[in-house]
Amino acid sequence: MHNESWMGRLRALVGAPEKRRSLNEKGVERLRAQLRECAAGQGGEVSARARAAKLAETYLQLDDAGRQQFLHLIAVEFGPQPEAVAAAHAAYQQAVGTPEQWKAEAALRAAMRSARIRILTQFNAITQGVKFLVDLRADLLRFLDSDRELAVLDRELESRLSAWFDVGFLELQRLTWHSPAALLEKLIEYEAVHEIQSWHDLKNRLDADRRLYAFFHPRMPAEPLIFVEVALTDHLAGNVQELLDVNAPLFDQKKADTAIFYSISSTQTGLRGVSFGNFLLKRVIDDLTRDFPKLDQFATLSPIPGLVSWLRKNPQNLTRFGLEASLEDLIQGAWAADKAKARALREPLCRLAAYYLAEAKRGAGACPLPYDSVARFHLGNGAQIERLNYLADTSTKGFAQSLGMMVNYRYELEALESNLEAFAGQGRVAMSSAVRRLARGGKNAEQAAAVAAR
Repeated sequence: MHNESWMGRLRALVGAPEKRRSLNEKGVERLRAQLRECAAGQGGEVSARARAAKLAETYLQLDDAGRQQFLHLIAVEFGPQPEAVAAAHAAYQQAVGTPEQWKAEAALRAAMRSARIRILTQFNAITQGVKFLVDLRADLLRFLDSDRELAVLDRELESRLSAWFDVGFLELQRLTWHSPAALLEKLIEYEAVHEIQSWHDLKNRLDADRRLYAFFHPRMPAEPLIFVEVALTDHLAGNVQELLDVNAPLFDQKKADTAIFYSISSTQTGLRGVSFGNFLLKRVIDDLTRDFPKLDQFATLSPIPGLVSWLRKNPQNLTRFGLEASLEDLIQGAWAADKAKARALREPLCRLAAYYLAEAKRGAGACPLPYDSVARFHLGNGAQIERLNYLADTSTKGFAQSLGMMVNYRYELEALESNLEAFAGQGRVAMSSAVRRLARGGKNAEQAAAVAAR
């Protein structure tokens, strides 16, 4: 099959649900036969590529139910053969301590390698095959809750993608207003933290006092995998509306001593669990330091996306921190326009948010992780919680997820490794003394809340 014909069909099928079909009994048998041909791997490279392209085309033609059947077949019918594994294991046990041990080990490893891997690997060879696999895993993740037998296929595919998307293969690019329009459109589509409202808004985020960097994979050159938006300033920013204000005057980048990472967006659902965000920030810091030697402070202005969901599960914490308003009233945000109410709520909301970031955990074990996903990301990269920001995001989304609160995570280069080791080994959350006082709610907590930026 020629690449052009495959590409044309792929473009016609992707995003066209009305053209998709279901699988009947005969269709399942034809699909099973196609999968067996791919698993057998007979013929040369050209034959393998043609089979994989035909199979991918079959998948793209299916509706959701058909795609789930497709993935279920691979998961349950193309695993290792138990008899072959048992025989290879017995032979290995017999060979331990003899000259045949390493040969027997290789045979055991081969017996445990499932046909699922052979099928998945063949997709990698076709045009846009890597993107096809990433999108296939996005489907797989949607189906997992209703079909737990897919979990084994998900683990194998995640492992393959982790190898193919190793950070050593990724390319860091700075995107500007002069980048291709199709790429800029994808930034608008993929921005997950602060929605890009217009082309004017995007242009503001790409202006001279801003930077936007993204990781790309050479097999997906038109698809940013993750991107970070940076504002160059002379202070620790504490209000996202000010950062996003398209009418704000342009800051003289030569005076910048602070880089604020105010949005980090992963773009490919199918790469969930494949971690490269920490490498992105380190590479960006290196690039910024080279271009702006005066920069000596690197920090985020981050949302606290789990705060409200945690409060829904633990409503007693509202009264614990002296909040008499209901959670729904706090989410509505109308109180923020009342200066007296806003002053009265400042201290309890700051103490509540500090306690949440310091103490709210998920999971069990000796070192349970923070409940908040953004906290897990930045603390896991060696940052520390530097400052809480009151009424820092007064958008509807800002109130709905974190009652208007935001947080600065600071990346102090000399402390990254020690913070990371303490977090990974002991679960210790690195934070400034002001935030720690707020979290403990003891003496001087009121003064600590008073300095929380607004």
